[in-house]
Amino acid sequence: MRAPSVLFLCLEFILLCLCLPGVVIYYRLAPFMFAFLWGATLYCWLVFRVSLHHRETLKTLWKFDAVNRANLRIIIPRWIAACVAMTIFIYVYDPGRAWGIFDRLPVWGVPLLVFGYTFLSALPQEFIFCTYFFDRYKPFFKTERMRIVVSAIVFAWAHVLFINPVAPPLSFIAGLIFASTYAKTRSLALVTLEHGLYGGYLFIVGLGWYFYGGAVGLR
Repeated sequence: MRAPSVLFLCLEFILLCLCLPGVVIYYRLAPFMFAFLWGATLYCWLVFRVSLHHRETLKTLWKFDAVNRANLRIIIPRWIAACVAMTIFIYVYDPGRAWGIFDRLPVWGVPLLVFGYTFLSALPQEFIFCTYFFDRYKPFFKTERMRIVVSAIVFAWAHVLFINPVAPPLSFIAGLIFASTYAKTRSLALVTLEHGLYGGYLFIVGLGWYFYGGAVGLR
């Protein structure tokens, strides 16, 4: 398959990474975010699937071997530090929402939420903003550092749709972390696991309300 032109890639980047989140933000379509997320994921997957360049890459897309002790020694302490920071933040910024998930869900529902979030939300996001982004838009962003920063910016822009001052800044910080992990390992499995850890605790501690589409309509 012939490589796409720079003009096509530029148009795709604008539509996928800038315009699509913009439409969701403008029309306040956050409650339907999963439809947009999985629609974008399907598009990105199809592009991967039809590209001859990625026939072999698909077999090693997950790269499970990167989920090893050496990488976890970096990821876990950083995650624990982030959990402490998120806990302090919720108690300072919005203490009334701290641990509120336990008032709305039974005990068994919490691990189910974390598991579901990891595969239904973290996985498609990391496929788009890391796996797809790093390879597809490499002609625009030549260095790893540029790709990490722009990936984080686009990731944060996609979270503006929740219409609150918490989601975009936290998403930018998280985007830098996830993109850095992917840049180092090229492992969708590892970055999805890491995203799931952060997202899971975010919901548990109470900050998940700021990342919930239904919350937009409650304002």
